[in-house]
Amino acid sequence: MKMLITLKADRVAPRFDLTTEVLIVKGAKGTPRNVLMPRPSGDELCSLILKENIDLVVCGGIEESFFQYLEWKKIKVIDRVIGPADAALEMALEEKLRPGAIINDISAMGQKGQS
Repeated sequence: MKMLITLKADRVAPRFDLTTEVLIVKGAKGTPRNVLMPRPSGDELCSLILKENIDLVVCGGIEESFFQYLEWKKIKVIDRVIGPADAALEMALEEKLRPGAIINDISAMGQKGQS
């Protein structure tokens, strides 16, 4: 599974269409790589997602039109996620991440300690 997480610093970006940096990772053993967008654009981000053959997108808020477009292209979207990107990545890889998840920094540290 190839995953993309929208970023703002080290957290999941609050808005899909204003994202200028993304994290892409292929499977649990893949090396994560950051991609910088030339400017914030939901359309360009959707194009990148298709070009990279992404299976799963993790993001904060997303406009309904982008959400439906990605779903139509058979890309799973877990939206309304708030919290540290590394914890969201870990939860997504474990298939524990759900839409609307609020991951606080304290619980993220606890999860890392349990791994």
